[in-house]
Amino acid sequence: MAERKFNALPGFGLTMGYTLLYLSAIVLIPIAGLFLRVLELNWGDFWRLATTERALAAYKLTFGASFIAATANAIFGTLVAWVLVRYQFPGRRFLDALVDFPFALPTAVAGLTLASLFAENGWLGRFLVPLGIKGAFTPFGIVLALTFIGLPFVVRTLQPVLENFEREVEESAATLGASRLRTFVSIIAPTLLPAILTGFALAFARAIGEYGSVIFIAGNKPFESEIAPLLIIIRLEEYDYTGAMALAVVLLVISFALLITINLLERWASRYQH
Repeated sequence: MAERKFNALPGFGLTMGYTLLYLSAIVLIPIAGLFLRVLELNWGDFWRLATTERALAAYKLTFGASFIAATANAIFGTLVAWVLVRYQFPGRRFLDALVDFPFALPTAVAGLTLASLFAENGWLGRFLVPLGIKGAFTPFGIVLALTFIGLPFVVRTLQPVLENFEREVEESAATLGASRLRTFVSIIAPTLLPAILTGFALAFARAIGEYGSVIFIAGNKPFESEIAPLLIIIRLEEYDYTGAMALAVVLLVISFALLITINLLERWASRYQH
């Protein structure tokens, strides 16, 4: 008779039931309620509300800025994680703790801080604005805010992978005559790629729904620096609930589609790795 393994938690049925109940109450039921309310509209009305000229401009800015910020975090977050894991230097623990600062800082405070820094008379803006680099009240400011709040997702996703990566593999490649570039491209990059894609997906998803840090630095001009979450709030303030829900459904569907695409890319990368 096969030996039963000890499990500290109750049986599968109880834990699975609680998991489904919890996820249903927190995630599935609210999303289902949103879709059911939107389904009361006919397709023509939904399309009209979701594809106004102002809404399309907000989508373009939201997804474009989120993609740029997530890409920047994927690149520079990988470098930050590499330095924190591979090197020992004074102040390393402080820098490691600083990575989590965007998690602890209220998003509104982050937006106000960035706006004051990059404003025309700010500490950084006074030097950058004369060079033509305007960080406050522009789409570039939105990218800055989204990059700030998304960095921890990439770094914290990559750190465990780098810590568990066997250095002997790199040393073996070096002894066989492989250059540093060849070692990175052939050995390190395929190992890190799934984690980088995961961090990118998390940062991207976080950026799409970001509101607090963006509205204080964006300028919030329609057709220029107005993000989709802000437009949803404006529709709610105008008591246009159907319009707000139509915009929310569009963001939700596109976000799900992008996350599914990235998950498929992760599977492909993992298969390529093995």
